[in-house]
Amino acid sequence: MVFAFRSPMILFPIMARRPQPPDEVLSRKTWPSAASALDARHCGTGLLLERTLRMPDRTRSLPERKGDPGVGPGIETDKEVALSPEDSESGPFRRMRMNWAGSLRRELSQRAEHYARARQLPYCLSYGQPSTVCFERYCDDSRHGNFLPSTYKAILRNPNWHRRLQKVHSQGRKSLPRYENGIRRELDACTSSDALLMNVFCYPGVFRDGRVGSILDVTPGATPDLGCRARVPLANGKFDRTEVDMRLGHLLIEAKLTESDFQKAPKAVVRAYRDFNEVFDGEDLPQTAKDYRSYQLIRNVLAAYASGCTFCVLTDARRPELTEDWYAVMKCVRPVDLRTRCKVLTWQELAKALPLRLQEFLGEKYGIPAVAEHAED
Repeated sequence: MVFAFRSPMILFPIMARRPQPPDEVLSRKTWPSAASALDARHCGTGLLLERTLRMPDRTRSLPERKGDPGVGPGIETDKEVALSPEDSESGPFRRMRMNWAGSLRRELSQRAEHYARARQLPYCLSYGQPSTVCFERYCDDSRHGNFLPSTYKAILRNPNWHRRLQKVHSQGRKSLPRYENGIRRELDACTSSDALLMNVFCYPGVFRDGRVGSILDVTPGATPDLGCRARVPLANGKFDRTEVDMRLGHLLIEAKLTESDFQKAPKAVVRAYRDFNEVFDGEDLPQTAKDYRSYQLIRNVLAAYASGCTFCVLTDARRPELTEDWYAVMKCVRPVDLRTRCKVLTWQELAKALPLRLQEFLGEKYGIPAVAEHAED
């Protein structure tokens, strides 16, 4: 029997597969049984053994956990495994996709803890393993360890940006130690994509030399509008009230860092958008029997179509599976002009246009490498 491999996707035949729910993802508690099943040459939904594929031993080093309380937005856990099935495909071969969210969370937490200790910044660790670093504000609210001092001061001066900081951490009481100086916020977490977005676009002078605006193709003088309402029209005449991470002039931006994916939504919800059939080939969109995958991408493309805006996804180069998700949706967009108004950009690509001080900060705290060509502060 011949196996075909290509990185980051792995194709392999499935034999004697027992019926399973389409959205099932293998948890750590089922790894032992999965291992024995694979040894018996039975391949089903779950994790391939490294010795079978001769891959580096990454998964065996992860400990088994019992009831990790740190589950929720901003304190993500490694509930996904290295290999997960694409449920939209059937037949003798099923596509398996790598998911690097867990390894990136661990790297960011390690970097954040080293960064906080080196500067004696106040922080705490979430419950469970691996833990996530959550920074704490100074008592006088003059600084915050998750942001550069100059960026934090700029955020405090702008009412719209300041409101974004106030988002309460939905799992703070369960996931984190009690905070004596106030309430835990979502943007306190070192893995927050919103915090990274604000670190970049709220930095004073980030648009000064025009390089960032040139990469993003936005007009000079545009001010970041964080958490804006996209108002995507529905077929019943009403509007979707969900938020877009940021609007910059005519550009809508969705920021990703350690999120597992672009979420999913029931097909009935997605088809309720007024322009869905006009914009997308619904049969080819990534989907399961009940849901459309990459719902956030679908919704934001519809928002760009209805408003005449452009749309950009900012993701990390260490998350190639999110880029694959992007292209899986883009190939289903019908209008050619809309397809050209949508793009994907990595934080690493954007970093080359940022001021030197900001590049150094992103390289140390986030592992987003600086490049040789620097913009001047």
